Amino acid sequence: MHHSEIKSEVRKLIAEGTVIPAHPLALDASRALDVRHQRALTRYYIDADAGGLAVGVHTTQFAIRDVGMYRPVLELAAETAADWTKRPLAMVAGLAGPTQQAIAEARIARGIGYHAGLLSLAAMKSASEDEIIAHCRTVASEFPLVGFYLQPAVGGVILSANFWRRFAEIDNVVAIKIAPFNRYRTLDVLRGVAAAGALDRITLYTGNDDHILLDLTLPFDLRDKGITTRTHIKGGLLGHWSVWTAAAIKQFEICKAARNKDTVSAELLALDARVTDCNSAFFDVANNFHGCIAGCHEILRRQGLMQGIWCLDPAEGLSLGQMQEIDRVCREHADLSDDTFVAANLQKWLA
Repeated sequence: MHHSEIKSEVRKLIAEGTVIPAHPLALDASRALDVRHQRALTRYYIDADAGGLAVGVHTTQFAIRDVGMYRPVLELAAETAADWTKRPLAMVAGLAGPTQQAIAEARIARGIGYHAGLLSLAAMKSASEDEIIAHCRTVASEFPLVGFYLQPAVGGVILSANFWRRFAEIDNVVAIKIAPFNRYRTLDVLRGVAAAGALDRITLYTGNDDHILLDLTLPFDLRDKGITTRTHIKGGLLGHWSVWTAAAIKQFEICKAARNKDTVSAELLALDARVTDCNSAFFDVANNFHGCIAGCHEILRRQGLMQGIWCLDPAEGLSLGQMQEIDRVCREHADLSDDTFVAANLQKWLA
């Protein structure tokens, strides 16, 4: 499948930049898939006005592959979305593992009707950049790709600007999720895409949950041989946006509007820091992100969108002190939540 085969309205949605929450996995107390709450989550994101869904990604838990849940979870999200809305949605499937596994997952996602694959390179830690590029080209021959610069703390590989230039030269790449949680490495991606002459073809998405709003607001000037090219990170594909999503979409629209102004308001600059403070609790920064998935689950549990915070790995849960931090940010930044929106619609989503 080539990106030219994606429906024009979906391709436009991806290209213009949109809000794509990373879809969590709802489990019951026996750690089996909780279909009712999983459907409710999908409906929540759609009614919050998300532009797409990313399923089978880090926030969905990579371990779904080990327990036979990959296809069922992707199918459930696609079926629920198709039944719930007729508006265009960018459906992104997580792809992981060595080349043959990633190809198999791309074929599954393509068959279900997903539009692109977010390609995790965590399995390629011992590979050279030449080998990783060969891997990416092979998977791209099957399915349009969203590149993924995952932070090393949760399994990512450090990659050079030259790698991102070579990656951006792959024709079937439609976007890149920039998520190294590092300003230098973020700039490496932008420099690489610019050097490939691909800024018009590849849409930049932030995955830097520690710096969301300014990533989406600030211009980036890239210089080469005295020539300046200005670009923007146009959308977000974020685990942080799996919670308080309706509020996040309002923030996204504020950022988009601010791009066209000569100055950025002090209020928006301050809001960026408040969102980052919330993320520090949800993602368990104090414990090197150990509880990042369980922290998001806890917010969804409080709202009734999940029964509990269970992860597939029993060892994965909240860290010592994380609950207190979540309590703190929920109290201090209550106006950034979408609790009222969720409360008004929860029974409809659970039906």
